[in-house]
Amino acid sequence: MADELELLRRANPVPVDGAHFGDGPLDHRAERRLNRLLHDADSGRRRWRPRLVWGLGATVVVVGTVLAVLFSGPGTAPAVAAPRPLTVRAHSTPVPLKQLAELAEATAADGSPKLRKGTHVQSWSLGMSDDKPPITLPEERIVRWRADDSHTELVVATDPRHPGRPVLTDEGGEPRMVEDGHVLDRQTYPPSWSDAPPEATPPHDAVRLRSYLAETVRSDALATPELLNATEELLDHWTLGARESAALVRLLADAKGLRAVGQVTDRLGRTGQAYVYDTKGNRRMLVLDPATGAVLGLESTFTEDEPEYGVRAGDVMEYSAWMR
Repeated sequence: MADELELLRRANPVPVDGAHFGDGPLDHRAERRLNRLLHDADSGRRRWRPRLVWGLGATVVVVGTVLAVLFSGPGTAPAVAAPRPLTVRAHSTPVPLKQLAELAEATAADGSPKLRKGTHVQSWSLGMSDDKPPITLPEERIVRWRADDSHTELVVATDPRHPGRPVLTDEGGEPRMVEDGHVLDRQTYPPSWSDAPPEATPPHDAVRLRSYLAETVRSDALATPELLNATEELLDHWTLGARESAALVRLLADAKGLRAVGQVTDRLGRTGQAYVYDTKGNRRMLVLDPATGAVLGLESTFTEDEPEYGVRAGDVMEYSAWMR
């Protein structure tokens, strides 16, 4: 709740009741902006992909104007240019997933921390234009559930790498700058309940969790790409407890093609163990807490140039960092 209040205080000057932040009033500027939902109505999935490809014509004029501002000075370009991927620390020792799974299981013996419905995630995704450099669109989302099974969702434009600086958004379908902490979406949803994944409570043993994740992404095989997709979907609905994280790492340890590469520092400054999975044109990096096995982040990067969009091998397509 403290995180939610901090985001709201930055995004909205109107005081907010700490117990009912989803019902508190917005100022008139923010209220007009609450005109889009974050998730797709059918599945709500957040698949890796470029956020948008802007068309030609009038939109190019808008993009050109925005980018002229963004790239005109050396102080602002790093905040919005396509970021480089996370870098593995030189000489760091890769930890095999099976070893980390054993550590996670030992750490989870006391069952703490507990599973919690809801999520807190910081994400970056790439926006591409027909004739302008790619730009990065950062936002933060907090979903909290109440005792009566209603829940609140808050989405703001913010980038913790550059606190207090303007943030680029594609809100309304056109790229523009907004203030740090600008409210993109704030909703309160009535009580709801489902016994189907990912809404249903995830199990904390690996066998049942595999079936749960397979149902989440509607896949019988649950090969490594589907497993990573299902992991992202799960973490966008739940904050895993120690036992659920241990079960997930056990599944990941059996995934083919997911290899340990060493230590990284993620975009929130946390130390993690990195594991990569390569497919044609794309690399996905999973970042796990080295002590608990909890998923810290998932990154997708281009491994081939896409000159028509100004994308180079190594540019980050999408990144998510989950927090408790």
